[in-house]
Amino acid sequence: MRNIVIEELKAPEVYRQRVEVVERKGLGHPDYICDAIMEQISVNLSQKYLETFGSILHYNIDKGMLVAGEVEGKLGGGRVVSPMKLIIGDRATFEAQGIEIDVPGLAVGTSQQWLQDNLRFVDPENLIYQIELKRGSAEHTDIFSRGEGILGANDTSAAVGYAPLSPTEKLVFECERYMNSRKFKKEYPESGEDVKVMGLRHREDMHLTVAMPLVDRFVESEEAYFKKKIELHNRIEEFTAGFAEKARAEPESCMCLKPTVSLNTLDVPGRGLQGIYTTVTGTSAEDADGGQVGRGNRVNGIIPLNRPVSSEAAAGKNPVSHTGKIYNLLSHRIAAQIYSKVPDISEVYVWLLSEIGTPIDQPQIATAQLIMKKGSASEVEKEVAEVIEKELENIQAFSMELVAGKCPVC
Repeated sequence: MRNIVIEELKAPEVYRQRVEVVERKGLGHPDYICDAIMEQISVNLSQKYLETFGSILHYNIDKGMLVAGEVEGKLGGGRVVSPMKLIIGDRATFEAQGIEIDVPGLAVGTSQQWLQDNLRFVDPENLIYQIELKRGSAEHTDIFSRGEGILGANDTSAAVGYAPLSPTEKLVFECERYMNSRKFKKEYPESGEDVKVMGLRHREDMHLTVAMPLVDRFVESEEAYFKKKIELHNRIEEFTAGFAEKARAEPESCMCLKPTVSLNTLDVPGRGLQGIYTTVTGTSAEDADGGQVGRGNRVNGIIPLNRPVSSEAAAGKNPVSHTGKIYNLLSHRIAAQIYSKVPDISEVYVWLLSEIGTPIDQPQIATAQLIMKKGSASEVEKEVAEVIEKELENIQAFSMELVAGKCPVC
């Protein structure tokens, strides 16, 4: 029998709290770049191991850093002076059954492909790649040789997930996705990918502070910059207003958001390049800000300051043994299943704790904390426990979803 605990949480839902703060670091943010690339390396390496050996071998490629380069910005088009450097590190299996795997080559190739697919103005060939991958320890590597079936956890790790997203969380998430959509970039090619959205809700007043650079090759003058900025600001406000109106029309609408937007608030007219936010490549990693795995969004795509979150970085970790990844994502999956399948629940938090060496489907404890719309947690305890049991029983299938890259981690 699994150790499952169901309890009622006597607390207001997040959307009822007076103040809520939510952040999202977008596609071109240096931290997002690190998380996304390390996760894609994880997916590609898992597939390589499966194709070559029929199983996934030991690795954790979750230590990554993007070192900022240097550019010479110029209205009408600047240039890269010194390239960015991407450091890829931790552990991997380089050889098994007498067969060598070119892990460094796979890591570099994957990085270049991700950059090519996602950042329009970054030349992947102009980055410096520093591979710091070493062989795994004997005991960690041996976990993958202890028979078939569900593997033992290779770490003692805790995770927490929740459902549903609050209206504020949804808006922050969708706002960045809108600004980095292919449609938006086609309409506004001058908009860079390094989008950051910080949302502050005070009661029903919702303010978004947005940072998004303009690519300098599309900006001929300071006057043109501020003209484009006004147009972009208006489009973002139109989107947020439409989102709020659509949210109010939903049957389970819980609040009436009144959104406002600020864009690039550091700008000061009359100071030339020093007073406007432009980039050569669309990301501040070109010369202003480095990036690191684990400093960006949580696995549900946001940084929700009102919620409990795990400190584990999921990106790049092994998807069949490392509970720092599996439990992080699974806790959100379980919470979403509980919320959708069990009646009268307003909000749910799911906690999972592994013990190193113990099969990953047998956590030390699995806890669901319920905020009820009506009734008590004891009335739905059996149904909630059944959802948790089912999800843990199917953990191998869930791990294979992670292997296939079907569950975004940032």
